[in-house]
Amino acid sequence: MTPAARIAAVIELIAAIDAAPRKPADAIANQFFRDRRFIGSGDRRAVSERVWTILRTRRRLAWWLERVGMRVNPRMLAAASLLTGGWAVSGVKQSFSGGQFGPTPLNPAEQEALAGLEGQEVSNPEMPDAVRLEVPDWCVPHLRARFGETLDAEMAAMDLPATLDLRVNRLAGTRERAIAALAAEGIEAKPTPLSPWGLRIEGRRPVSTGPAFQSGLVEIQDEGSQLVAALVDAKPEMRVVDWCAGAGGKTLALAMTMENRGHIVACDVSEHRLEGAVRRLRRAGVHNVERHLVTPGDKWAKRRSGTFDRVLVDAPCTGTGTWRRNPDARIRLAENDLSELVVKQAMILADAARLVKPGGRLIYATCSVLLEENDQQIAAFLAAQPGFRVIDLACAWTLEAAVPGQGAYLSLTPLGHHTDGFFTAVMERTA
Repeated sequence: MTPAARIAAVIELIAAIDAAPRKPADAIANQFFRDRRFIGSGDRRAVSERVWTILRTRRRLAWWLERVGMRVNPRMLAAASLLTGGWAVSGVKQSFSGGQFGPTPLNPAEQEALAGLEGQEVSNPEMPDAVRLEVPDWCVPHLRARFGETLDAEMAAMDLPATLDLRVNRLAGTRERAIAALAAEGIEAKPTPLSPWGLRIEGRRPVSTGPAFQSGLVEIQDEGSQLVAALVDAKPEMRVVDWCAGAGGKTLALAMTMENRGHIVACDVSEHRLEGAVRRLRRAGVHNVERHLVTPGDKWAKRRSGTFDRVLVDAPCTGTGTWRRNPDARIRLAENDLSELVVKQAMILADAARLVKPGGRLIYATCSVLLEENDQQIAAFLAAQPGFRVIDLACAWTLEAAVPGQGAYLSLTPLGHHTDGFFTAVMERTA
């Protein structure tokens, strides 16, 4: 593809993302490229990188466009991204030339307005905090309550592209074997600093099409998510519930720590997500997992009350901890989403708590960085459930790596730990 054709593809993909505001951008991008198999891998990477740059800087780009009197649309977002990324107006004009497969030419008004962006940085001290930090206006007080004076640095880390983390499936091989297998595919992977099963790859690489992934030797899983599974401390022969299992990412890790022995029940309210876990379980060689679809009026949990050693609640949440991977999610998140999720989390946590036997553990996790979904949620649960107590992180931590932080809970962020943002609380049923 010519540079102009790449820019045209960027504009088209941004438009597709805007047309489906409730659908994740990565899913839209995957379908976009599947429908255009003529786009080669190098061009696909270049288009994706530009699109994700626009998504990460969208509020700031929109601020600049409004400042120079231009309408905010995919075409102008692409042009503004190029100009604030170091391009000259002459180069942008040349790429918007109207040639074959390229964007239509810039009209005189566009040229004049965009000239005001030449040489500008994407950030400007005059921007409001929410624009500068690339977050919804309503979310700033919540984030400031969580991070205080480090908010700017934390949000800057959220703006950086995420690494690709893998979990080695010890049911299939060692970390050393996985490193060698990936190297044979031309992929350099290095051990993660905290998870003993983790590997980290810089940049976007097509791991899922290679033999290491296809054989079940590795799974794609952020190191932070691996640490959540480690804190469950599920051992062979235990009875374990993954209460919000989804497509089974943490279920697979639990089966590995249990050495395929014992019994795991993967529960979810979505039959589609549970069905999606089947192929992953089969590929990983896992055979100690039972799937259960949770339905309204379901008596399954009531009949098994107090019978499980470990119950993991990976609760539905705002996903604020994953913004570096899913920058488009910032735009979709509304204030009422948070208030509704907090209520839902409390209900799910109370339902799951019934399954824990005396001496067993309840593990609550989110991929959120907001206090309302994390510390405050646990405080409310403990006030209503005197039969549970918190096990401090230092006591729940069983890995050789140093405990990542202080306090009662695991609180990971991209800035502090180079992972997605995760929260985990480990509680024990005492009565």
